Amino acid sequence: MILLDSGAHPGLLHSILQGDYWLFFSINQAWTSPFLDGLFLFMRESELWVPFYLFLLVFITLNFRKKGWWWAAYLIMTAIIGDLISSKLIKDTLVMRTRPCGDPLIADSVRFIANYCPTSSSFTSSHACNHFALAFFIYRTLRHTSRWWSLVFVWAFLIAYAQVYVGVHFPLDVTCGALIGSIIGWQLSRLFRFQFGTLLLQPHIPHHA
Repeated sequence: MILLDSGAHPGLLHSILQGDYWLFFSINQAWTSPFLDGLFLFMRESELWVPFYLFLLVFITLNFRKKGWWWAAYLIMTAIIGDLISSKLIKDTLVMRTRPCGDPLIADSVRFIANYCPTSSSFTSSHACNHFALAFFIYRTLRHTSRWWSLVFVWAFLIAYAQVYVGVHFPLDVTCGALIGSIIGWQLSRLFRFQFGTLLLQPHIPHHA
């Protein structure tokens, strides 16, 4: 397992990690306000984003019938693959990085406002990976129905940014998580479109004699 720590890697990686620390403290301490505290704490909660995804599943399956069930299955598969790669493969096997809220070297300087500090590796952010994977899949499979689906990227960005703001992730964690998630979502959407095409999500209109 690779230990991702600024003191253990001289050269370019050291410079990248130092920049990561600078950006973290800017987001976590300088670019803050009471309003943003409440907003980003709320953005992290499953009570906000779970209903959104459940609504999508229900909306698609009700409006696009049998074909919509395939879309729902792919959406769920996208989330599962994103979580497995970020949480099980990278965090548990490949890379270990102490979270800012749990790092004894900087914890006293971190503005920690989350409910708890996870003990798992900070790299990569599973929130960022999962939500960007879903955002890419949703956008690329539904963009032909409305241009407003591009807003799912704003949604994913705010959730990822919140992880840094509250003190549980570094910017590099969420950036890499977002990149990995984007690749996963893009690939799953390609597979979906290859198998079913864009016509899959056309509404079912009954024919009258």
